[in-house]
Amino acid sequence: MSIIITESAYQSILAQAQKDAPIESCGYLLGTDNDIATENFPMTNIDHSEEHFRFDPKEQFAAVKYARRKGLKIVGNWHSHPASPSRPSEEDKRLAYDPNIFYFILSLAAEKPVLNAFRIEGGEVTEKIPLR
Repeated sequence: MSIIITESAYQSILAQAQKDAPIESCGYLLGTDNDIATENFPMTNIDHSEEHFRFDPKEQFAAVKYARRKGLKIVGNWHSHPASPSRPSEEDKRLAYDPNIFYFILSLAAEKPVLNAFRIEGGEVTEKIPLR
């Protein structure tokens, strides 16, 4: 299994994460199929934290409405790690409630940003998904 993320979706999350740094940035990735992420739906990290994030519930609802209106589905959620690697923290794993979506983490810690996707179930990473 692998997932495609379009260049425009990637550039959108990268720009958002770089703008929000050192605060963690977050959003949903939307697409027409379960393995193609075509669009970023940016959201606000209402915790304004450098070490964790929390979605704004009103923005989550708006994302679902937007996706339905456009014929898209939520492929996954994403957040940035401004100063740590692109791997789920213990908190990320604990808060991953939906085993059917991808969890994307964009690390800005190195000179070149690193984006990885994961499946998380029952608080454990079950799979690191290759990006295409």
